[in-house]
Amino acid sequence: MANNKRIFTSTQSPSVVALLALMMAPTSAQAASKVYRDLNHNGRMDPYENPRISNEKRVEDLLKRMTLEEKVGTMMHGTLPSGDVLGHSGAAYDLTVTERYINTDKVTTFITRLAIPPRELAAQNNAVQRVAERGRLGIPLTISSDPRNHFQAVFGASTKGGGFSLWPETLGFAAIGDPALVRRFGDIARREYRAVGIQMALSPQADLATEPRWPRVTATFGADPLLVSRLAGAYVAGFQGSDHGLTSNGVATVAKHWVGYGAQPEGFDGHNYYGRIARLDNASFDRHVAAFDGVLANRTAGIMPTYPMIAEVALDGKPLEQVGAGFSRQLLTDLLRTKRGFKGFILSDWAITNDCPTECSAPTVEKPQTPSAIAMPWGVEALAKVDRFAKGANAGIDQFGGVTDSAVLLQAVKSGKVSVRRIDDAVRRIMLVKFRLGLFDNPYVDEADAERIVGNPQTQAEAEQAQRRAQVMLENRGGLVPIAGSRKVWLYNVDADEARRRGLTVVTSPAEADIAILRVETPSERLHPHHFFGSRQNEGRLDFRDGDPDYEAIKKASAAVPTIVSVNLDRPAILTNVRDKATVLLATFGASDGAVLDVLMGKAKAEGRLPFNLPRSMEAVVKQDPAQSDDDANPLYEQNYRVD
Repeated sequence: MANNKRIFTSTQSPSVVALLALMMAPTSAQAASKVYRDLNHNGRMDPYENPRISNEKRVEDLLKRMTLEEKVGTMMHGTLPSGDVLGHSGAAYDLTVTERYINTDKVTTFITRLAIPPRELAAQNNAVQRVAERGRLGIPLTISSDPRNHFQAVFGASTKGGGFSLWPETLGFAAIGDPALVRRFGDIARREYRAVGIQMALSPQADLATEPRWPRVTATFGADPLLVSRLAGAYVAGFQGSDHGLTSNGVATVAKHWVGYGAQPEGFDGHNYYGRIARLDNASFDRHVAAFDGVLANRTAGIMPTYPMIAEVALDGKPLEQVGAGFSRQLLTDLLRTKRGFKGFILSDWAITNDCPTECSAPTVEKPQTPSAIAMPWGVEALAKVDRFAKGANAGIDQFGGVTDSAVLLQAVKSGKVSVRRIDDAVRRIMLVKFRLGLFDNPYVDEADAERIVGNPQTQAEAEQAQRRAQVMLENRGGLVPIAGSRKVWLYNVDADEARRRGLTVVTSPAEADIAILRVETPSERLHPHHFFGSRQNEGRLDFRDGDPDYEAIKKASAAVPTIVSVNLDRPAILTNVRDKATVLLATFGASDGAVLDVLMGKAKAEGRLPFNLPRSMEAVVKQDPAQSDDDANPLYEQNYRVD
């Protein structure tokens, strides 16, 4: 303690801090004003350290104390290093590199991609907070994450593992259509995130799923802008702790991707050079914008712009500049801030300021795109990096995702390309989130609590019930479901032990069986195997064809016995030549084998409805407008369909 004031340094473990707080509990308002963290190590309580004054006043005091270097560092959103440069293959952070990011580059916001047990993740996040606390002003870190509570794990979109409760994909929530359930999910995920020291969710996706071939359909809330608005808004309320903005025990949401991301011709995604353009007309663009109504009404803390350039759209009679949304003043300042009144921070999607070399734009088998060549500077490829930062900041970006290039932004400011006032506006928004989250007062978590809270059995039971509810019964000929009595079953991609636990006898061939149960995936292709993201994304066709392992299994089973086919819809599959072979056809959106079997055995009811049309053919898919919701004239199954 300095000058006999009640100072909590919090470099000790959270349990020790709590004990000190109990032992030193103030007995008067005057004493309470002396309980603080001496973040700048000067032995007195400065206004930004004072928990008894408003967050806004604390921000203004801190802003006056920050150097320009610290301010531009605040505008970076880096990656906590672990295992590799993308931070997703290790079991611990590289604290030496992390310290350089914090102390040299002055970065105080990072994404974590660690997928380790909750107690270990909490310990790792506490460790990097201790590094930050040793800094000149002791500014705490904000630690973000891609979604962690779903089945699909695709780099750059989601993370799986670490013991978090496992829920359906957001498409599954769309199938159920219950905002209260989405809010409940958000509330549970919020507590899990905060327990391990994550305070920011790089979600939800309020994008419309208008192009069936788009790889990111699975993380949307479907194709109806009204439903997307309601459910994405409920997601924000659950994570942030209220429907009127961020609370101190909440998780700041960053709703994405503003705006029009789902309208990618042929479904080619904007992470890739070949997917750098989305096409909409003004009417369809308005529907994509309307999908964000709910997240804006519930005051999401952040918004993330989309990657692609938006072609063929005009705002106020002026065509959109053909640059990625992160560089578009029309989309960020004119539309989002001025017209829609958004007051939170704008975080760019990852790597928009990086250079795109040949390995990025035209990789080959000899020179594939590697992590060092990841870049999405669409429309500004010819600009120098310093000018990309300047254009993004002046367009409205408050924080640049996936980079720690604070020296480059500093150069832009010193050369007069970005004003100090613009920097201050951005830093003010970012710091206000940290104060609202309570991070300046205590960024640490109880590591034992993390183990108790994350994925506890009661929570997982709720998640599994949602997995059951989200399933959609498309066909049930002859009332085969619920499966009656003890039956002999042939299984494909289904855990035999789960079947046996439900009284079924597992056999080794369809000829021996009474019933066949198969779980299959929506068909896809790897059309761009040399692109980093293209090699990891489900692109291309949606129809089952001869030679596909899943389709061959369906044909084999259906030739012998009544066949149950459960298809996981990460995109809208074409089931035309599956429907005539399946006695029962069930759609899922992220579900365990146990959850599927419970529905088939009648222990639970599939309550979902399709969140989009299922097309009849690839010819119909090709004819669709990628910007229009469900514009197929003759779908095999229509949106909202289910067999009751």
